[in-house]
Amino acid sequence: MRAFKKKGELTRFQILAEIAENQPHIRQRDIAEKLGITVQAVSENIKTLTDQGYIQAGNGRSHYKLTKRGIEKLKREAITLRKYADSVLETMSTYKSTWPAIAKENLKKGEEVELFMEDGILYAKKRTDGQAHGKVLHNAKKGEDVALTELSGLINLKKGKVTILVLPRISEGGSRTANLQKIKKVYSQGYDKVGIMGTVARAVADKLNLRVDFEFATPEATLAAAKRGLNVLVLAVGRMSKSIARKLERENIEYKIENVAEESST
Repeated sequence: MRAFKKKGELTRFQILAEIAENQPHIRQRDIAEKLGITVQAVSENIKTLTDQGYIQAGNGRSHYKLTKRGIEKLKREAITLRKYADSVLETMSTYKSTWPAIAKENLKKGEEVELFMEDGILYAKKRTDGQAHGKVLHNAKKGEDVALTELSGLINLKKGKVTILVLPRISEGGSRTANLQKIKKVYSQGYDKVGIMGTVARAVADKLNLRVDFEFATPEATLAAAKRGLNVLVLAVGRMSKSIARKLERENIEYKIENVAEESST
């Protein structure tokens, strides 16, 4: 935008606009407060505009008037600014808010679809019913990612539950004093996701050949999975379990904690 290419031109344009609206009586302090700049900055810019012949200043700091040249400059730059804004608005009108999902079946551009969660993943299928809907932006084959727009409604999603197994710390014997049979029994109940936290937890998972879905940023991953309706099992060492519990409590996620240390180690 050529009109405001030089440093300070936009500020001087705003000062001219304020004087045009409130002339001839307007204080520098009022302009400063309106534009969010210092009185000193206003004073320096007014001096520049006066020297350039755009402003006629009276006595004191509260009497200013635009000259004919100043009026022409203000109109010219206002038109330039309006054209630029119109151009931006025209460009933005082509943008659409899009959301990704997985196509549950072949979908065509423009089709109305319904959205639903399955195993923590957002899917889209041809609309028959459902509470959440959208429109397909491009053709997609079954199993492909598909872009959706014009989303509306709510996805019926029940929060998952979390089970936290607290393992003994290394100073308490680590994996050697963990109740492996109990851990295996809990694991066999079936969980959508399994996370571990700490070196002892990794050792236990290796000993029992457990499937591990996440090992790092476990509190965050556990919360994200539970909010998507997945049931999660977490093996955490000692007090590490507390960081997970705090996050779950803040989001009202149901959880339970079990100590899986051998009785002889407590």
